[in-house]
Amino acid sequence: MRIAVIAPPWVQIPPPAYGGTEAVLDTLARGLARAGHEVFLYSTGDSTCPVPRGWVFERAIGVGTGGCAAELRHVIAAYDAVADFDIVHDHTLVGSVYADRLPWLPVVTTNHGPFESDLGALYRTTSDRVPVIAISHHQASTARGVHLAGVIHHGVDASRFPIGDGRGGYALFLGRMSPDKGVHIAARVARAAGMPLRIAAKMSEAAERQYFAERVEPLLGAGVDYVGEVGEADKLQLLAGATCLLNPIAWPEPFGMVMIEALATGTPVVATPRGAAPEIVTDGVTGYLAADEEALVAALGKVAALDRRACRRAVEEHFSAERMVAEHVAVYEAVAGARSRSLLGLPRLSAAPGRGPRPPVAARTGRDGDDTSAGVAVSAPRAG
Repeated sequence: MRIAVIAPPWVQIPPPAYGGTEAVLDTLARGLARAGHEVFLYSTGDSTCPVPRGWVFERAIGVGTGGCAAELRHVIAAYDAVADFDIVHDHTLVGSVYADRLPWLPVVTTNHGPFESDLGALYRTTSDRVPVIAISHHQASTARGVHLAGVIHHGVDASRFPIGDGRGGYALFLGRMSPDKGVHIAARVARAAGMPLRIAAKMSEAAERQYFAERVEPLLGAGVDYVGEVGEADKLQLLAGATCLLNPIAWPEPFGMVMIEALATGTPVVATPRGAAPEIVTDGVTGYLAADEEALVAALGKVAALDRRACRRAVEEHFSAERMVAEHVAVYEAVAGARSRSLLGLPRLSAAPGRGPRPPVAARTGRDGDDTSAGVAVSAPRAG
């Protein structure tokens, strides 16, 4: 299939540090290409995912710094570039609305956030045209009135994750500096259990800095250390050396990418049973699910005895990139087939007035990487 993946313009693909959605898109694009599909990723010019790419913004805009006008500019250019693909997998919000301007084009989207928010109203309005992939069964259970194309758990390429021995003797918190993620709870629990804690967290937005100053920083010291936001290599090293990932999420998180990344390194997870956590962590096998701080403390006392090989096997069997790719392709084929049947007998429009069908991606790559007719830059794959 000729598959176009449209990423949001906020963070480059793959992310240089924190970025769960962006890491998933990188794995998906690589996996689709490895499976023999023609893949085109529309992201930002500083992305390095090794598939053909297009962009209108040379650099990622940054989370919390761009607005709907910037996302719409990104989406308009993206749809012009991918108007003749077999399927478009759009991960923006504006794209679900904009897709109606290309009625022949099969489009599917993924909701990376909670349906019980403004996102629910958006997808109830647009999902008859652009069906939605849910990322967990828990998330799907809240998608009232939304046309779902399926439920697909995220996956990782386990070969990129070194299996660790956990001999660092510390618990690790990895994620965003937010009360929803329970960073302050992790600090209290680790201290009560007598286990050192390393906090590797994104802290770039004003609300994140305020939360840190008011609720986390007073708990630092005596074995509880904030190590900052970490890049990929440091993240893998921290995960591999940790006794466990301590993930006391305080909200119904739709998935939780960090948990399968920990399991891929053989590191068990101690988490609260919120959102999708019970779909990822098998209690007593790949970690422990504990509903309150007392139970979390008790879990830290016994987690080191779990079999790290079982954690890795869980990823290889249930959260692999190959499984994620295969399930996406099945959805793409179903959505493309449904769009074709719904338009049977109707004339197919061109991408823009006066323009014929667009040539394949390879033919659109100019000498300097510029496709001036489409207003986007197109990059050939880079090594890596």
